[in-house]
Amino acid sequence: MPTDSPAPADTPRTPSAPAAQVPAPSPERAALPDPGPAPTLRGPDAPTSEPEAPATPRGYRAVFAVAEFRAVFAAHLLSLLGVVVSELALTVLVYDLTGSPLLSALTFALGLLPYIVGGTLFAGVADRYPARRVLVVCDLLCAACVAVMLVPATPVAGLLALRCLVAAIAPVFTGTRMAALTDILGEGDLYVLGRSLLRIVSQSAMLIGIGTGGVLLTVLSPRGAITVTVVTFLCSAALLRFGTRDRPARATAGDGGGTLFKESLSGARLVLGDRRIRALMLLFWLPAMFVVAPEALAAPYADAIGAPPAALGLLLCAMAAGHIGAELFVGSALSPRNRSRIVLPVAAVGLLPLLVYTVRPGLPLALAALALAGAGAAYVIGLDQWFVDAVPQELRGRAMTLLTAGLMTVQGLGMALAGLAAEFFPVHQVVAGSGIIGTVCALLLVAEVRRTAPGQMSDTEGRDGADRHVTSR
Repeated sequence: MPTDSPAPADTPRTPSAPAAQVPAPSPERAALPDPGPAPTLRGPDAPTSEPEAPATPRGYRAVFAVAEFRAVFAAHLLSLLGVVVSELALTVLVYDLTGSPLLSALTFALGLLPYIVGGTLFAGVADRYPARRVLVVCDLLCAACVAVMLVPATPVAGLLALRCLVAAIAPVFTGTRMAALTDILGEGDLYVLGRSLLRIVSQSAMLIGIGTGGVLLTVLSPRGAITVTVVTFLCSAALLRFGTRDRPARATAGDGGGTLFKESLSGARLVLGDRRIRALMLLFWLPAMFVVAPEALAAPYADAIGAPPAALGLLLCAMAAGHIGAELFVGSALSPRNRSRIVLPVAAVGLLPLLVYTVRPGLPLALAALALAGAGAAYVIGLDQWFVDAVPQELRGRAMTLLTAGLMTVQGLGMALAGLAAEFFPVHQVVAGSGIIGTVCALLLVAEVRRTAPGQMSDTEGRDGADRHVTSR
């Protein structure tokens, strides 16, 4: 929110004024004395027009003009790189200790499965406590967990348990940060572009982090590489502690009606019980569940078409490259209104490029299809704005934590289902089938989002589900 203190729960929410989207002046500029009004009298040689004022930064530049966002951005980049490096190093460490491919692969899976647990049971943390405190504590807890992994006496079961704990903390951290961005950047275009930048960093860091981890493992032991993650978490905590403002919590302990678990679960019921919020959340989740099929099956597909070993890396990178390019274009070239206009059309057709797999394409055509499918994810820029407009402020932390947890969970489920289907059908048919089923689901969701648009249904109809959950507590 543009203001530091949350509004009462029953305060009507109105759209942010345009001025709320302009970042506040930096402390350095604010400290300068007011020069006062300009003189009105001119000499004969005075210029006939006033000098032009410096242009206000626009687009992504305007987001980076906000000092607090720069701290959040740097912290995100550091912690994300550390997580990717630790995942790779921990997988190698578990394999070195056990010689078991199953346990090594399970290390990766455990990075996704606990998301739904942490996002459901601990979501209340995001609203009950001040955002800065939650973010810093999450970083410190993750640093402590990773530090214990460095102890040689830690058994393999302990390593996997610590991996689960870090993964359970992640959705709370991410959801809290997403909600905090509305305090730092407002609820308008700056928030949307800030979220876009963090997504772009996430896509890029996965590629860079894997390469960095590979290089580190050539010169360091797995535990030595994991040490890097401890440092990145500590640096992230420092950036958030000293680079962001301390703001009050969105809700008090009494607002949730009891314990943290009860508050988290009731928040999930309220969020999912609202028809509009539920439709928007599913529009985030379901396309993402189906679009991961070609990445999950990249290795067997490369083998099926007889592609060289380097092709696997290209197949894994193509979708991310398409996503990054499209998101940068949409965020910088389109106005907020046009970004909103493309949400439903792009969401409806975003998975259609996967239908190319019906003809078992060669490497060039497959890469083009994957890049187009990745570009289709750019609809989420406009969807971000719809979501933050639909969620009440007092539920925002829990809603965004649940959104993050669900997104990671459905992607893991999508990968597992794609792998299972590939046991019975050819890989190219599985990917094409994912595109077909995903497109049907997307069309149904687009219709539901249209029906729940403001003005398309009564307030009573939109609140029915939420009200039922409130009275059942």
